[in-house]
Amino acid sequence: MAADAAPPRRRPLPVTRFLLAGGLANVLYAVLFLSLAPLGGQPANLAGAVASSTLANELHRRSTFRAGARVGWLTAQWAGSGIALAGWAMSAAALGVLEAAVVDPSPATGAVLVLSVTATVGLVRFIALRWVFRPARPARPTLAGAA
Repeated sequence: MAADAAPPRRRPLPVTRFLLAGGLANVLYAVLFLSLAPLGGQPANLAGAVASSTLANELHRRSTFRAGARVGWLTAQWAGSGIALAGWAMSAAALGVLEAAVVDPSPATGAVLVLSVTATVGLVRFIALRWVFRPARPARPTLAGAA
């Protein structure tokens, strides 16, 4: 390699890009949840879930799965809404249990609980997407005429 040639640039692994996108979306969620907590846990959760899911879907479309040129914004939002809805339902249920079990839980406790549920859903989502979008295995070569 020539002295002035730059080393090849290494691209982050999909899991790294997935975690970064999810981390940014979770920061947005936490800010919205904590800001809207005076309205109640469930409304704050819904607003945070909608905004953070929209951001995560777009970041995954463009960065994680590098599908920006192949998949449009609306298609990505529609496709990502199923898992987002399931995650929201699970986080709403977790918040309901928290609010029933703890008298006046702090907004930070609710946010940590929801982010934990969201992280678990995100991990399952990543594993599922990696399995669904795995490259096709090439066919095994066979020996011609072998009996």
